[in-house]
Amino acid sequence: MSKTTTTPATPVEFEPEFIAALKNLFEEKIVFNRVLGLQITGITPDKVTGRIAMKPELVGHYGQNRVHGGVVSAALDAMGGLACVAAIGARHMDETPLQRLHRFSKLGTIDLRIDYLRPCVGEHFDMSAEVLRLGSRVANTRMEFRGADGKLLCAGAGAYIVS
Repeated sequence: MSKTTTTPATPVEFEPEFIAALKNLFEEKIVFNRVLGLQITGITPDKVTGRIAMKPELVGHYGQNRVHGGVVSAALDAMGGLACVAAIGARHMDETPLQRLHRFSKLGTIDLRIDYLRPCVGEHFDMSAEVLRLGSRVANTRMEFRGADGKLLCAGAGAYIVS
């Protein structure tokens, strides 16, 4: 009887040029993300993180200085899309960074759900997103929107076309 051994999968690390290109794409080239002030703080195959600083243009309730719900949904949608691009990029490490970036052009939001759990008030907000399932055509994600104190303010789930 022969024993079969499996070697653990080598963790994928993105090239600095791939990370820089994704940050540039999401922070600068997607103009609405620039309006939001979206800053990408981390990109790994398993999770992406970002931050938005509070500014007057993002207020949805002037009396309480709360962030507009559309800001939350747009930011979490962007983070969900970025998580998909990272997961797709990790799946295709045999391609050049530029080839992996071109896969972004096929990405689109199919469905987005945001649960607004608490008022979004603060000096900045931290977001994270991860892919729950990456299929050949559709990816499913989970996203979080947190206050500066780390408290969960909103949670999201998204489905994205990836092919």
